[in-house]
Amino acid sequence: MARLLTALTLAGLLQCLQFGLVSVTANLELGPAKTLSPRDPARLGKPLMEQLSPRSGRLFRAMNNHFEGLILFTLAVVVVTLSNQSTPITAACAFAYLAARILYVPAYWLGLVPWRSLIWGVGFLATLIMLVAALI
Repeated sequence: MARLLTALTLAGLLQCLQFGLVSVTANLELGPAKTLSPRDPARLGKPLMEQLSPRSGRLFRAMNNHFEGLILFTLAVVVVTLSNQSTPITAACAFAYLAARILYVPAYWLGLVPWRSLIWGVGFLATLIMLVAALI
């Protein structure tokens, strides 16, 4: 498998892991009666997200942030791969994105300021470089 596609596959698996972490944490905190319910506001009183502890809420937000970043990263991988523009630089950027996303989860969970934002910036910059590399 091409290096960029390997990085994309691993990023997808990371997203699955984050989903599992959020699901287990939410079920332990709120119980299955709430998490498996239809989540109607009248029944719950307020959204589940607002009922989570601060750290569990951070896990949830980190997962959602990766969904957003994964869209742009997937686009970058597809464009670079289909245009046959894969280089050592784009491969390094793909794995820099993956490393940043892996580090982002504990940085967000622990509330590490400003490291969380700096780590996010590394992943975003790596994706941006991949997109620009596909154009030149």
